[in-house]
Amino acid sequence: MRKFSLCLLALLFVDLAAAQVPELHGAGLEPGVLPDRWPTASPHCMEMQEYYVHEYNPNFYMLRQSPCSDYEKPFIYLIFGSEKALLWDTGSRNALTREAVDRLIARWLKVNQRASIPLVVVHSHHHSDHTAGDAQFSGRPDTTLIKPDLDSLKTFFGFHNWPDEVVSYDLGNRPMDLIPIPGHSDDSFALYDRRTGILLSGDSVYPGRLYVADFDDFKKSIHRLALWTDGKIVAHVLGNHIEQTRTPYLDYPIGRMAQPEEHELEMSVGHILELDRALAHQDAPARLALRDMTIWPLNPEVLKEMRARQHQSEEEDRKVVYP
Repeated sequence: MRKFSLCLLALLFVDLAAAQVPELHGAGLEPGVLPDRWPTASPHCMEMQEYYVHEYNPNFYMLRQSPCSDYEKPFIYLIFGSEKALLWDTGSRNALTREAVDRLIARWLKVNQRASIPLVVVHSHHHSDHTAGDAQFSGRPDTTLIKPDLDSLKTFFGFHNWPDEVVSYDLGNRPMDLIPIPGHSDDSFALYDRRTGILLSGDSVYPGRLYVADFDDFKKSIHRLALWTDGKIVAHVLGNHIEQTRTPYLDYPIGRMAQPEEHELEMSVGHILELDRALAHQDAPARLALRDMTIWPLNPEVLKEMRARQHQSEEEDRKVVYP
């Protein structure tokens, strides 16, 4: 019996060892630091920056748009390889995105003793709160601006079997994987950075309201993404918004500018698995609150409710921010 127990323990140890990453120290990833909190709207919008810039590490930057310019306050990301830089989204309305990005690129070039670097501008999807700054990058020197539509996306990156195909794109010693996840929109995709292990999930997975335009596509996409993460080293899952509070199951009203107790941006593979499991139990579109996010299928009644709540929240915030 003792011999059997020892053999069972040995087998268990082998299984656990196999589940670990090959390199124990940092899993071979480039490390980075996330902020404890992000600045949000206050009664002093004149003090708010157009974009708040955070250095995850010297080649990966996170920018959040000021809530004073748009209550959506989306995140955009700037990633540097040895040959190219990639900008993920261009921001929402009223944002001077290019000024912030140009300033950041200029600083990176100075630190790295470079004269220039080509910039590729791509979008998590085509909705206006992620593409409103496109005109600012049209005609920018040494810049490729990919139009925010599915055909342009497939052509540039070489998709031949969308959405059942994952393609790679190299920024120069920095391969990125593009995983199609339509459902929020027809052109939604996730971007995985192999060097940091960061998975950018756009508007499909983030702490807040996950608006679903096509329920069947969204359900299949989240399942596909969950399967894709199996065996992958994922340090963080980073979306485009924060709409959730730090209180479980509680989000901020649509249109809210000030979010003093908001949820952290970063999520994990566990959230993707939780979302996949929840969707698997839904035979038809239905709103469902999870601990850190809510599934929001879209229909005319929901859109009407969203507009009403947005107007009410914006009016309430204006009384505080601009008394």
